[in-house]
Amino acid sequence: MDRTSPSSEHPIDILWQPATLLSIFAAGELLAIILALGSPLASGSVLVKFGLASFAIQWVVLFTLSGLYLLRTKLTGFGARGVIVLAMTLMLLVTLLSGASVSSLFGDVFADQSAPWFVGTLRFYVCLLSMSTFGLLALRSHWSAQRAAWQTQQAELQALQARVDPHFLFNTLNTGVALVHARPDAAEQLLLDLADLFRAALAGPRSIMLADELDLARRYLDIEQLRFGPRLQVEWDAPDTLPHMLLPALSIQPLVENAIHHGIEPRMDGGVVTIRVFDEARDVVVEITNPLPDPSSSPRDRGHRVGQAAVTARLREAGGGFSAAVEGERYVARVRIPFSE
Repeated sequence: MDRTSPSSEHPIDILWQPATLLSIFAAGELLAIILALGSPLASGSVLVKFGLASFAIQWVVLFTLSGLYLLRTKLTGFGARGVIVLAMTLMLLVTLLSGASVSSLFGDVFADQSAPWFVGTLRFYVCLLSMSTFGLLALRSHWSAQRAAWQTQQAELQALQARVDPHFLFNTLNTGVALVHARPDAAEQLLLDLADLFRAALAGPRSIMLADELDLARRYLDIEQLRFGPRLQVEWDAPDTLPHMLLPALSIQPLVENAIHHGIEPRMDGGVVTIRVFDEARDVVVEITNPLPDPSSSPRDRGHRVGQAAVTARLREAGGGFSAAVEGERYVARVRIPFSE
């Protein structure tokens, strides 16, 4: 699964999205209706005029999109404004060449007999240019909105990464100090696990192998098991060989952290956190379950829910998905990662 994030997505890439292509062809049909109702043909009905205008416009659109697609690798250095200028130039060039070819073969089918010969053709070009300008400006606005939304999500992620939970750090260091003399090997492993967690949190937005992300969650759970002792039990149900696939970094570990913070810590007797990895349809599903807090326990703060929202947004942008629900007496969070094509 090698997917680029919207932060690195180029304006030209928006053109190949199904919704954008549908909008382009729909706008072309709208322009054909305007032309069909706006100027008389030398002969023929409105339906004939609409058919000819629709064919001409979609011809221009298809050739313009084909040209932009062939040039897409060379357009990576262009900004949104440069792409708009090139698209307009290419569209006008295709329109002029197509119009000249049609006129030489069939005459000016858009000519108005009561007006000079060039009026029909000029009207067609002006309408096409106007609609294209509005369409490309709307496309630029859409791309800018997507980019702004992604930057907002990245800012939330960076805030999540920059946040060092003082209680977690304090408790972990205290646990390490307590183990230094009694179990020095365990204290050393705890500090190594803590270093790996902070290294991952400070690495910035990136993709990570599923096995590495699960290993990060395992290290976090190892630290918390030393802290909670018998109150925390962990059950893993994962295949020995994990699929070779990528997902956004810190997609699973924050969910495991939520399970501890909201499910284990408030309970006097603790509980079991279960992590399952299994195939479902064309997805790999990572399922994290934890017990619900005791009804008598005080509500936990909702700070970690920001992390869950960031995980949801980044998984969605990467083509995956996230869901969470209360099932019986347990809270179940599921991460879905599509298999590579």
